[in-house]
Amino acid sequence: MKLGSLKYGRDGRLVVVSDDLAWCADAGHIAPSLQAALDDWDAVAPQLELLATDLAHGVIPRMRFHERQADAPLPRAYQWADGSAYVNHVALVRQARGAEMPESFWTDPLMYQGASDEMLGPRDPIPLADEAWGCDLEAEVVVVTGDVPQGVSREEALGHIKLIGLVNDVSLRNLIPAELAKGFGFVQSKPASALSPVLVSPDTLGDAWKDGKLHGVLKVDLNGQPFGRADAGEDMTFDFGTLVAHLAKTRNLSAGTIIGSGTVSNRDADGGPGKPVDRGGRGYSCLAEIRTVETILDGKAATPFLKSGDTVRIWMEDATGHSIFGAIEQVVEG
Repeated sequence: MKLGSLKYGRDGRLVVVSDDLAWCADAGHIAPSLQAALDDWDAVAPQLELLATDLAHGVIPRMRFHERQADAPLPRAYQWADGSAYVNHVALVRQARGAEMPESFWTDPLMYQGASDEMLGPRDPIPLADEAWGCDLEAEVVVVTGDVPQGVSREEALGHIKLIGLVNDVSLRNLIPAELAKGFGFVQSKPASALSPVLVSPDTLGDAWKDGKLHGVLKVDLNGQPFGRADAGEDMTFDFGTLVAHLAKTRNLSAGTIIGSGTVSNRDADGGPGKPVDRGGRGYSCLAEIRTVETILDGKAATPFLKSGDTVRIWMEDATGHSIFGAIEQVVEG
């Protein structure tokens, strides 16, 4: 089952989307918004599944699903927490600035609380008031949970994951150091993030969803050129069951909680930093990582951060080459 939201009011209009992303059916008679569906998931999900089946068989009214008209599936969410499950990414960034990485980073997930009052749609621009802020893309996988009780185990947590998708977790890199130096976390350096056109139920993903990880190549193009081709199922130190359980250690999680994987990152086949796509590597899921590799190898970063007019595209394909979640495609607007 694939679910999306068309732009309508503040919380969107819920639609069920066909597997090929070509068609959709209004689900407003079942739940007015995706958040409303998640609030009563056990009762609502079977009705949405039936609607999806009817859509697939062409026996109900349908309309074309245009990704450019889609809102974020959850235009605003009760909670957005982002992990750093690919510890390779963290290790590289710390190596570039000569900082030792604590051993605990390999056993205890990093996670921060992001802003979720506005989640950008997949074609919404990336607003950038000042290029000096160092705007960066971050291609990630996300899960959306139902209600999660405090203290769940990793295995129990996996059962509370209702939907899976992609996110562009925008970062303003040049604002981060001063904020972290205060010892109180991100605020200004983490603006609104953009979600993929649809979110997908785990059963729909088949073997691509396994052991709490999404297996597949997360594709990133920058200004029409291949930039990242990392496999989201590889080098993921903490699976999503672990991330959900980590967040729920001391509190209940509300239905509609979005949890991110952090920047997807693969090491090179020889165990070293990844290589750019045009040099036969898997590339990168954020600019900070290629800048880090450049610093390690050449002593300084050469790749610039995003500027007005730049275009970012993020998507994932199934084994037959069809887009699974649709594409996040954003233009930076200054």
